[in-house]
This record gives sequence, C-alpha cells and structure tokens, in this order.
Amino acid sequence: MERLPKIAIPAVIAVVVLIILLAKSAVTIDSGQAGVLYKTFDEGVVTDNPPLGEGFHIIAPWNKVFVYEVRQQELFEKMKVLSSNGLEIQIDASAWYEPVYKDLGNLHQSIGKDYLQRVIQPAIRSAARSVVGRYTPEQLYASKRDAIQDEIFEETKLILNKQFVQLNQVLVRDVTLPNTIKDAIERKLKQEQESLEYEFRLVTADKEAQKVRIEAQGKADANKILSASLTDKILQDKGIDATMKLAESPNSKVIVIGSGDSGLPIILGDQ
Repeated sequence: MERLPKIAIPAVIAVVVLIILLAKSAVTIDSGQAGVLYKTFDEGVVTDNPPLGEGFHIIAPWNKVFVYEVRQQELFEKMKVLSSNGLEIQIDASAWYEPVYKDLGNLHQSIGKDYLQRVIQPAIRSAARSVVGRYTPEQLYASKRDAIQDEIFEETKLILNKQFVQLNQVLVRDVTLPNTIKDAIERKLKQEQESLEYEFRLVTADKEAQKVRIEAQGKADANKILSASLTDKILQDKGIDATMKLAESPNSKVIVIGSGDSGLPIILGDQ
C-alpha cells in the first residue's frame, strides 16, 4: 500500500478538525423550544438579545446553547394544607405555566433550568396554604372551590412576579376532607335542607289558610250586603215576575185560587 504524500496528512487532519468544529458549532432548536446562548470568552449568558428560535444555528464552537421548553406546561400538585380551624385538607390542583420568552436569558442566569422546582412549586404551595387557611371545611366542601381556585391563582402570580415565568391558570381539581368531617358536614347540610323544607311547608300552609279566610270573609260580606238589600217589597216584585213567567208557559194550565202568605197568587198547573 502506497504511503500518503506528506502534504496530504495535514489536509486530512484539517478536514477532521473542521468536521469536529462544525459538529460542535451546529445547533438545532426543535419546535416549541428556544435556546439561551452562553459565550464562554465574552459576557457569559446573553440577556440583551432574543433567544435562539426554532431551526438550525451556527455558533462558535467554544460557546454553549441551553435549550428550554417554551410551550405551556402543566404542574400537578397534591397538597395537604390546614383549614381555618386547623383541620387537614388535601387539595389536588394543576398549574399551567411557561417561561417568559423574551426573558429566557434572565431566567437561565438568575434561576436556571430547574425553575419549576425552585420557584413555581414553592409559590403555589405557599399560596394554597395561605388561601385555604381562610376557610372552614364546610365552606370548602359546599361552595368555595371556585373562590379558592381564583385566589390561589392570584396569590401565586403575585409571588412569581419578576421571576421570568408566566402563570396562565390554576385549576383546583379536588378538595378532600377527612371522612369524619365530610360525614358531619353532609348530615348538617341534610338537616338544614329538611329544616328549609319544613319552613316552606309552614309558609305554604299559612298562605293557604289566609286565602281561605279571605274567601270566607268575602262571601260573608257579600251575603251581608245582599241580605241588607233584599226588602219585602223587592222580594214581592221578584215573586210576581217569576209567577208571570210561569203563567205564560205553554205547558202549564194556570188556575188562580187565592193567595199565599206573601199575597202572591197560587198557581196550579196540569203538571
């Protein structure tokens, strides 16, 4: 086998070195990611320029790129916290978060890639303890889940202010009380419901009784007015009118044989 010319050896070495440098200089940022550039012989972490976006990039081989997920991510937390009266409550919650894109360099420099464990988890746990501690188990069980969800979200956002991360939403998925407390609350709610139903029946019965009394009083007043207006003369005139109509009936043979106690004729017919 023929030996390579002496001039070819440096060329091969140069090509190999070039390939190595290109391999170390080429950086590909995947979809949903961004890169923070670190300049080894310059200013370190680059914070005054936007991060490296998706796609292919060439950097100096002595520099580094730290890749971050910049899409919305989810944190699921099971937290045991105390209510206002000191009872232990379990909260199952999810937090939707993402790094602030334009501040990715500041996030890397001040906190690092483990920012979830360093700032987000402690913030949401602290906010949950603070918020749940304002409510009784009865309030948490009955009607305050939406309220504590909103309050945990707002307090967590306040804690994370200027931490270069963005909190999009907090969802309280479940509130678990001790079984003894849950059973006691359910019994109390059932008793309150039964009491409300009983009060409703009493009110309904009272209204019905008032209606009957009003109707009876109306009838009594009407009869009183009618009795006062029916004089003997009016009754006699009405009796005469009725007698005349009866006498005019084609099916009756009318015979007048005298008069009744009121002075009205007595009518006898063939029926």
